[in-house]
This record gives sequence, C-alpha cells and structure tokens, in this order.
Amino acid sequence: MNLHLVLQILYGIVVGWLAGIVVQGRGLGLLPNLIFGVLGAILGNAFVKYFHIPVPEVWWGTLGVSVGGAVVLLIVLRLILRD
Repeated sequence: MNLHLVLQILYGIVVGWLAGIVVQGRGLGLLPNLIFGVLGAILGNAFVKYFHIPVPEVWWGTLGVSVGGAVVLLIVLRLILRD
C-alpha cells in the first residue's frame, strides 16, 4: 500500500475524531471517523475554493478547514436525523 494513502487514511480518522469531539463531545468510532473526516475534508476544501477564502498552506490550516467541513457535515446530519 502506498504511504501517501496510509497517511490520508490516518488524516481522515483524526479529522473525523476531532469533528466528533466538537459536535458530540466524543469520537464516533474508527470507520465513522474515517468517513466523516474524508467527506468533511472534501466539503471544507470545496467551500474554501468556491468562496476564494485564503488559507495558510501549513498543516494546521488544512486541518482546520477539514475539521470545519466535517463539523458542518455532522451538524447537518444531526438536523436531518432529528426530524
């Protein structure tokens, strides 16, 4: 397996775990952390690119955008499932 892919998977797990802590106060579990982390990173980066928001090109800048996207995704999911 490619090292880059392994690092992306670990990054997705960390992003999903952080988003779970922000929204629910705890992590979601390994697979949900990975899924929400990757989808949140995609959503956050798409939002930043669409609105031309400048983000520092350092690890904490991209981590913040990814966690922000995952948090938005989790909040929307909670609102949908609540009804």
